[in-house]
Amino acid sequence: MTAEGYKALDEELKRLKTVERPAVIGAIAEARAHGDLSENAEYHAAKERQGWIEGQIADIEDRMARAQVIDVSKLSGSQIKFGATVSVVDEDTEEEARYQIVGEHEADVKRGRVSITSPIARAIIGKEKGDVVEVITPSGGKSYEITKVEWV
Repeated sequence: MTAEGYKALDEELKRLKTVERPAVIGAIAEARAHGDLSENAEYHAAKERQGWIEGQIADIEDRMARAQVIDVSKLSGSQIKFGATVSVVDEDTEEEARYQIVGEHEADVKRGRVSITSPIARAIIGKEKGDVVEVITPSGGKSYEITKVEWV
């Protein structure tokens, strides 16, 4: 995962522990004060929310413990690998796109960040500027020419 992705996970973990967890504990305490827990929908909803929050905390802690953080700014070269930001042109439509290859949990296509396991990333890994790649997408095959490789 990139250093930016690790930082985002760390911030989410802190938010869950310092904001969400105390809020749900307060909601449970308030619902308990209303009496009979067997028919108390607020109590059951708060307990369910607490379970979800604890699950998220455990998941994030596990991902962070197993993460191999790669500082993209220290990478270089002409060959595309994890962390590269790649500009491509669709050979059919001449439409340009720019993608950074990141870890699975960091992917956000709207921000131009694609997972290392995505079809486009798998097609361009190991290639260089000027290469043309075929990508099999859910809507069919596409050809892209790699126009730029950056390490941002």
